[in-house]
Amino acid sequence: MRGLGELKEKIVSLEADLGLRVEELDNEKAVEAFRIEYLGRKGRVSQLFKTLPEFDVNERAQAGKLLNELKEKASSALNIRKGELSAASIKRRVERDRVDLTLPGIYHRVGHLHLLTRVQQEIESIFLRMGFSVASGPEIEDEYYNFEALNIPKDHPARDEWDTFYIDDTYLLRPHTSPVQIRVMKDSDPPVRIICPGRCYRRDNQDATHSPVFHQVELLWVEKGLSLANLKYMIELFVYEFFGEECEMRLSGDFFPFTEPSVQVHIRVPGSSEWLEIMGAGMVDPIVLAEVGYDEEQVNGFAFGLGIERMAMLRYGIEDIRTFLGNDLRFITQF
Repeated sequence: MRGLGELKEKIVSLEADLGLRVEELDNEKAVEAFRIEYLGRKGRVSQLFKTLPEFDVNERAQAGKLLNELKEKASSALNIRKGELSAASIKRRVERDRVDLTLPGIYHRVGHLHLLTRVQQEIESIFLRMGFSVASGPEIEDEYYNFEALNIPKDHPARDEWDTFYIDDTYLLRPHTSPVQIRVMKDSDPPVRIICPGRCYRRDNQDATHSPVFHQVELLWVEKGLSLANLKYMIELFVYEFFGEECEMRLSGDFFPFTEPSVQVHIRVPGSSEWLEIMGAGMVDPIVLAEVGYDEEQVNGFAFGLGIERMAMLRYGIEDIRTFLGNDLRFITQF
């Protein structure tokens, strides 16, 4: 039989050892090893609990109370040490990551949209407010959508390889965004009110006013009862919104295979005597309407196309189209 006196001596010795050992714990791994040694299933405190059946029945309750108090003290000391180590770790991390708010900041240059992007978005915004939607299509097209559906026969100069970048006998880089109009009309019933912005490609020698890669916006409105007067009014709204109400505008006759009648649009800005061409336009040729499956006796429409680079050059007085592609920050950051 075991006695309480012997148990109390072991508890006092264990508490003293526990107090010294806890202070020496300096990392989480050591804390876990200490827990296993004292409070684990085979730990020193657990081994004392296994001796309880050896005590006299009258002393067993008292012995159990002493052992529970020991276990609670060991657990409490362990949790306190774990908290101290965690707090110390957080403090070290804070010190390591401390930011001195009194130091001068580091300036990071903020980018902004390229002028061509801004002009395109402004043009889109004008027509979106008028009730048009934005449509897009592939930049690699076949001859049907590029030419044939637009009433451009095989012997037309626009189909000459010197004007168009052919990939093979069938596919080419689109020279205009008109194929988007054909795709939309083939997939939609009238009314159709769209603008088609996008990148285009032509075999132009690069100079101050020409580029083999350029950006275009075309407009198409197909509905019942439209006329050239509606087209003129729509263009006037755009011109006055984009260039200002002081700008003058006029139309002159022209020819395009996909519109009939066709016109050129010119503007004259205040203080200038020169008329400048800004776009081609016209009523959609009935042949094109029939090609997409529309009844040309019931609906008609008009369209126009303009170059985004051209609009930007006129708006901001830029004289060389190559400036847009030069990646010169001295130019780009002006706008």
